[in-house]
Amino acid sequence: MDLDEAWGDALKESGDMVADEDDLAAAWGAALQEQGAGNAEDIAAQWTALAEDVEAELDGANRGSDRVLNQEEIDNLLGFNLEDSLDGDDSGIRALINSAMVSYERLPMLEIVFDRLVRLTTTSLRNFTSDNVEVSLDSINSVRFGDYLNSIPLPAILGVFKAHEWDGFGLVTVESSLIYSIIDVLLGGGRGSSAVRVEGRPYTTIETTLVRRMIDIILADAEQAFAPLSPVRLPLERLETNPRFAAISRPANAAILVELRIDMDDRGGKVEILLPYATLEPIRELLLQMFMGEKLGRDAKWEEHLATEVYGSEVQVDAVLYENEISLRRVLGFEVGQTLVFDTEPKDPVQIKCGGVPLTEGVMGRLGNNISIEISKQLRLPKMSLAAFEKSMRSDVESS
Repeated sequence: MDLDEAWGDALKESGDMVADEDDLAAAWGAALQEQGAGNAEDIAAQWTALAEDVEAELDGANRGSDRVLNQEEIDNLLGFNLEDSLDGDDSGIRALINSAMVSYERLPMLEIVFDRLVRLTTTSLRNFTSDNVEVSLDSINSVRFGDYLNSIPLPAILGVFKAHEWDGFGLVTVESSLIYSIIDVLLGGGRGSSAVRVEGRPYTTIETTLVRRMIDIILADAEQAFAPLSPVRLPLERLETNPRFAAISRPANAAILVELRIDMDDRGGKVEILLPYATLEPIRELLLQMFMGEKLGRDAKWEEHLATEVYGSEVQVDAVLYENEISLRRVLGFEVGQTLVFDTEPKDPVQIKCGGVPLTEGVMGRLGNNISIEISKQLRLPKMSLAAFEKSMRSDVESS
């Protein structure tokens, strides 16, 4: 048994940690006597080194336990960092809370709709400003409504709009750089000059009116972008400059945040469109479908290929002279040479079927050595045509 094991046995026999140096020395000496360790000088030197190590460890532990975390370290530990949450980099407790949020990636059609909105808005704003305007889609994120309101950089103009068919509200936020840029462009500002931002004053009536017109254009384009999926009207309800007055949902509710960047040569800014998941709930089933071509769920090319193959396919047509229901007992009683009498005459109409489905009627005759059927009625059209099917689908979408 070495020196360390002897020290451990001595501590176990004492039944408790020895804090006083005299008690430690007595226990150490007893252990050494049992093991017959070296001389007193070596024992004293080893004891002094061990005591210094223990004191250093105790002092370090005490200093670490008394340390107070600052607010930034607490936020990083809990994951409540607003910038990271908007970027989607959640951690800590915040990641557990947001794990129940629905991701926009589960709604494939939503990104297609906003891509179409970008194309429409680019054309509309070019006509509105008579300038070279480029609109791009920066990101589509899932955020908490309360976190988004707290992260809006002020001053800004917030437009509250209502989706009548969906019975919900949405939010359009125009940042200050875009506000002054659009005003500068509409009022004839030079291309090389940057927009001058005036601090410490509210927006004037002229500025608010021009921004309202721009928001109306964006919402009109949003109506067209959603039209192939679900017709909706998005009128602007009011404009706000204080985020507290634009509370259209609970702070903890999840929402879709769409960031659009509008560039006009060397000027521009961002427009953010926020749609709560409660607003999109009526069309959630439509947003879950996959994108199949330009017509949002329908591909004309595949329809043409399918029609070509159907027209070129071969089908078997049956001419039914007579049909009657008889009992199984009578069928089992059939014998060779027995004559079955049909209750029909040669000039009676013959029913023509395909796969058991009646198509039309005809008259039986002879053509050379073959028996022929002359069609006497037009083909029976199906009860549901393609046009009626599409009309019924549109009516179901509008009702939902």
